[in-house]
Order: sequence, then C-alpha cells, then structure tokens
Amino acid sequence: MASVVEDFLTAEEEQEVVEAIRQAELKTSGEIRVHLERTCDEEALERAKVLFHQLKMDNTKEENGVLIYVAVDAKKFAICGDRGINKVVPDDFWQSTKDLMQTEFKNRKFKTGLVKGISSAGDQLAHFFPWDDDDINELSDEISTS
Repeated sequence: MASVVEDFLTAEEEQEVVEAIRQAELKTSGEIRVHLERTCDEEALERAKVLFHQLKMDNTKEENGVLIYVAVDAKKFAICGDRGINKVVPDDFWQSTKDLMQTEFKNRKFKTGLVKGISSAGDQLAHFFPWDDDDINELSDEISTS
C-alpha cells in the first residue's frame, strides 16, 4: 500500500515542498512543518492542534512553529500556529494563506498549494520573527505522516 505522501505528491513534488520549507525558513526564525494523513473525523484545526503537540512543535524557543495539516481523503486542511505567533498576529492572520492554498487544492494542484502556503507563511512570519544569525533549524523540514 502506498504511503499518504506517495498518493498525494510524487517524490519530486515532495522534495519541492521540502525545499520550499527550507527557503521560507531562510527568511524567518519560525519553523514550518507539513503533516499529511488520510482521514480526519473532527475539525481539521482541532486535529492539527493535537498533532502540533505530538510532533513537539510547541517546544521551539520563540514558540513560533507553524503546522500545515492536510487530511488527504477527507479533503480538509488547517494551519496551526504556536502561542508566540498567536500573541502577536491578527485573528485572521492565516486566512489569506489558507485561501491561496484552497484555490490550488480545488484545482487538484496539491504541490503548488503547499508551496504557495509555505512561501506565504514564511513571508508573513518574517515580519514578526525575522531570521537571525544564530538561528538554528529546530524542527525537521521533512513531511510527516500518520
């Protein structure tokens, strides 16, 4: 049986998504991750919050991790930011990023949607959490699955 990633993205597309994360993180001290799974029986944001904790994304120094969560078969996705981000950004901070992604997802352009979402998140985070010379990559850039 193919993995969730293989069903959603080709190996080349997966590497493009990982590279988009690396590029976005060159602009910000924020940490961006993508997590894919097949189904989600609850609200996508609630599931994203659970995974955020399970992936130890709430352990970054500046509390500035971002999880882009996609439930592939359920056709749901969410963006979840850590406390440090939520303290300083407006309530609708992620809406424009979600809108960008949703447009691509509706056209079945999943890699493009993820790359645009990651790039947008990196650009937005750079305003509040600029990259610093002593910045270290605190979380894996690889796509995680469950």
